[in-house]
Parts: sequence; structure tokens; C-alpha cells
Amino acid sequence: MPSGMIEIDLELCKDCQLCISVCPHKLIEPSERLNQKGYRFAQFTEKNMKKEGKKCSGCSLCAIVCPEIAIEVYRG
Repeated sequence: MPSGMIEIDLELCKDCQLCISVCPHKLIEPSERLNQKGYRFAQFTEKNMKKEGKKCSGCSLCAIVCPEIAIEVYRG
């Protein structure tokens, strides 16, 4: 199974939650914190996990639906 990870630019994210709704593995969730513009931002739940056990496949659905282009997808 392919593996991947994403990085979300916290200052570009405006809490539209589109990425949360399309993630097939439910690996993105809203943060309790606010960015400098006052929006809650989305956060990737596997950010600090080791490679073994990660579920992100790098499908890019989150990046495709993001209207702010705040998500960078890495595969491999």
C-alpha cells in the first residue's frame, strides 16, 4: 500500500473543513487553537507518527478540495 503524509499551512487554512470531509482514513481533524487570522485550522493526526502504522496513502483528495491551496502532499 502506498504511503504518504501531508503538511497543512496553518496560516492559510480557514477552517472550511472540506479536507476533513474527503479524507478516506479520517486523518485530518480541526484544531482547538487559532491561527493569526482567528481561524481554527485543520491538523494532520499522523504528523508525529513513525512510518510503520501510518494510514495516509497520499491520495491528494485533501489538497485537491482545499480552496486556499494550504495542503502539501508527500508520497513515498
